[in-house]
Amino acid sequence: MIRGMHAMFYSSEAGALRAFIKDKLGLSASDVGDGWLIFDAPEADLGVHPTEDNGPPSGTCDISFYCDDIESTVSELKRRGVEFSQGIEDHGYGLVTYFRVPGAFKVQLYQPRYKK
Repeated sequence: MIRGMHAMFYSSEAGALRAFIKDKLGLSASDVGDGWLIFDAPEADLGVHPTEDNGPPSGTCDISFYCDDIESTVSELKRRGVEFSQGIEDHGYGLVTYFRVPGAFKVQLYQPRYKK
């Protein structure tokens, strides 16, 4: 049966994004050859959201990171040189912000309100 989940980022700056994840986000990785890093993912969960008129279209996938204390996490990531594209906002399900990564896209960071 399924024993894990593999997520991928497709980036025009793959090497820079790998370095960002390793150095800025602090995720450990295994080099599987030629500098190709497979990162050890932290705890994960998977949500399935309905499509809405103002949301992403059906067939869209998204990756985000979550934390226990968004204020301190944002402060630490900023000290490491991570650039945030907006302030922290209350989205109901949690406190949310976004940070930029190499390859010209942004990733969500949030502090969930739900309990597992």
